[in-house]
Amino acid sequence: MNLNEIRSEIDAIDGELVKLFVRRMEASEKVAAAKRGSATPVQDPAREREILAKVAKAVGPDFENEARLLFTTLMSMSRGRQRAELAADNAFVKEIAAAIASTPDRFPSSATVACSGVEGSYSQQAVCRLVHFPTIFYFKGFDDVFAAVEKGMCDYGVLPIENSAVGSVTAVYDLMAKHHFKIVKAMKLRIRHVLLAAPGVKFADVKEISSHPHALAQCSAFLREQPNIRAVPATNTAAAAAELAKSGRRDMAVIASRECAELYGLDVIRDDIANITSNYTRFICISNRDEIYPDADKFSVMMSLNHRPGALTDVLVKFAAAGVNLTKLESRPVPGSDFEFRFIFDFEASPRDPRVVKMLAGFTVDPEIEHFTFLGAYSER
Repeated sequence: MNLNEIRSEIDAIDGELVKLFVRRMEASEKVAAAKRGSATPVQDPAREREILAKVAKAVGPDFENEARLLFTTLMSMSRGRQRAELAADNAFVKEIAAAIASTPDRFPSSATVACSGVEGSYSQQAVCRLVHFPTIFYFKGFDDVFAAVEKGMCDYGVLPIENSAVGSVTAVYDLMAKHHFKIVKAMKLRIRHVLLAAPGVKFADVKEISSHPHALAQCSAFLREQPNIRAVPATNTAAAAAELAKSGRRDMAVIASRECAELYGLDVIRDDIANITSNYTRFICISNRDEIYPDADKFSVMMSLNHRPGALTDVLVKFAAAGVNLTKLESRPVPGSDFEFRFIFDFEASPRDPRVVKMLAGFTVDPEIEHFTFLGAYSER
């Protein structure tokens, strides 16, 4: 047989496989219907082991591993389909539908917004990009921003969630898990770090450089080249600039934005000192209300999975089956727990897609998922 003839044979086989695959998924839905209203669990480990043993025996040693992988994936998709069908009208589905129905067509152009730092901070710049006419309340820490939104002092809170150079802002994810707020909008802000000092100060005069720890980390290469200069953590880049201007110190500089130079009467003594030129920070806008705007095309969720081989693979199979594009997968330790990890997923999908909503609803009732947290459906620019 030549190559074209072999490919024709494969096409014919694939056609039969597709028909059999559809039959199997439809049978899974019948299984779900038969289990609805009963206490019968979706997963039957003994039956799955029996199927895998039978398959391995049928194909022989040459294809045993591949057959096990194929049927393990099929059974994972089948379980996902069953759980999605059984959860099709559960609380999560109703929550998403209610949020879509109650959210206005457009994000408000004016609102009270909480953020960390002071005027000139990168968070303030993000607020002004997300809300056209904001009334901004500044707070010292991320937890204070959450408290301001929780108490109703502010409509929204804007916080950094991830930087392209140093990764996720883990403290914000921990607070999201604790407060169960929702992300309603997000954006990426170009970060341009410069070194600021009092007017007339020369770089040779500097003995200390102060800034937020994340900014110090983003400029680590520059700092390593200055072994005689001490790096001092601050609560915020702009707050460090304001404090320097107030102190009058001439042996100190700060890493902040160029906007802070004009705001606080400081000079730029070194330009573009970040490790990478394409330095971006993602900012999220949070609310304690369920808001899903019409342009939402991205989801963020968190899950804690059972400690067993293949647990993460089962979740990834369900994402693949729903046809969604994962843009982030990250694990981090659960605070206060030993060797337990929380997985963070960002993916592109519409909250109006019933397949995606049913998939997530299935996660909420999956015994293999110890904790599921819906962080929000939103647009990002």
